[in-house]
Amino acid sequence: MPNSPPDHRLRLLQSVLSAISMGAIVLNPERRIVLWNSWMQQYSGISTEQALGQPFLAICPELQGGRVEMAITQALSNNFPSLLSQTLNKAPFPLYAHATAMEKQERIQQAIEISPIAVAGARRHCLIQISDVSIAVGREKLLREQALVLRSQTFADGLTGIANRRHFDVAIDREHRRARRSGQPLSLLMIDIDHFKPYNDHYGHQKGDQCLIRVAATMAAILKRPCDLMARYGGEEFGIILPDTDLPQAQRMAEAIRAAVQELAIPHGRHSNAEHVTVSIGIATLDVDTQPDIEMLIGAADRALYQAKHQGRNRSVSCST
Repeated sequence: MPNSPPDHRLRLLQSVLSAISMGAIVLNPERRIVLWNSWMQQYSGISTEQALGQPFLAICPELQGGRVEMAITQALSNNFPSLLSQTLNKAPFPLYAHATAMEKQERIQQAIEISPIAVAGARRHCLIQISDVSIAVGREKLLREQALVLRSQTFADGLTGIANRRHFDVAIDREHRRARRSGQPLSLLMIDIDHFKPYNDHYGHQKGDQCLIRVAATMAAILKRPCDLMARYGGEEFGIILPDTDLPQAQRMAEAIRAAVQELAIPHGRHSNAEHVTVSIGIATLDVDTQPDIEMLIGAADRALYQAKHQGRNRSVSCST
């Protein structure tokens, strides 16, 4: 239709753009709206009749001074197209999927492309294309949430909810390397519930699980710093990583944990020298001068734990690395 008048071509273009599933706005060189398709009418609540001929910023005043206005200037003045980052410009236009969303001010997520368009016999115009990417954004959000859940499941003990052995191994490696770089102390507590197998055999596995859960929760509540990590090391054994903690501080922490478990007063009819559930604790602190490896640090805490049990249980013992 090379000989069609400009008005006819504009009406044809408007018909085409009204049929597509995205927003389409055309601005003339004075930034007045010459096309506002039905998609825009549906999701903005502003009719085509209301929008046509109006200054763009009169219809969308909140976009003044923002990235959209800057992109329009680049398109009209410099013939430069722009694709707005969806991460940085999630929902600049006040567009809503339905009336309820509008009441709640829940905008649809938007992908926006702004392009210069040449018009025969006239100065450059500008096309704004807006796509609804809410479903894609929602899907990405769901995938991220599922990934976080999976990660938490991967690094959490299924029974007690605290960190598991895998999380412990990752954390002790990270904190060990950090302590060697910084020269700060790193302490490790290895904790074992005393006579847990006789307890489990006498009271049953359900009571045994409940005992593990209560003891783990009580010990974890003693830790106040985000950097401290408590993990179920295996069975009835737990490990606590204490960054930036010297031996005296670790000893005080160990005694607080031992006393808190004893104060639970969980009956233990098969304990050799106590009426209630108790724990034994081995303490080891990284010697920044000798800088032992992780195995040496864990080995020292294990030896201290063995000594605590050998000395009568329900106590904490320290062992040098």
